[in-house]
Amino acid sequence: MNKRQVSVTQIIHASSDTIFDLLADPRKHNLIDGSGTVQAPQTGAPDRLSLGARFGMDMKRGLPYKVHNQVVEFEEGRLIAWQHSGGHRWRWRLEPVGEHTTRVTETFDWSTAKGAALFPLFRFPAKNKISMEKTLERLAALIER
Repeated sequence: MNKRQVSVTQIIHASSDTIFDLLADPRKHNLIDGSGTVQAPQTGAPDRLSLGARFGMDMKRGLPYKVHNQVVEFEEGRLIAWQHSGGHRWRWRLEPVGEHTTRVTETFDWSTAKGAALFPLFRFPAKNKISMEKTLERLAALIER
């Protein structure tokens, strides 16, 4: 991992395929978002993400705004990452550790972001790490029930 990435990991009691199916469905991202900013997918978002898929999300942090993303890494059941129009990436890596247990790692990667040097000034890495910890907790609670 380079100095422009922050990751969180949690063991979740579900198969990697089950978890991946949820992550690959942008209509469900607001259910797991620990930041409270993800509202809903924009019209035209695919039901299931794949390599190269583009999707937009309605967001809100104080004021509403929109983000546009493209899936830039994809390995069915194991890895999915999308790149924000600002250049930073959100990556999910799933590693089975048993038949119904998966190590899930979410990474915020700003190494390819426009204005990456400014991210630490706005405390994005630290804030995002806290949000990602909450996201993994929400993912586990949703998928393990």
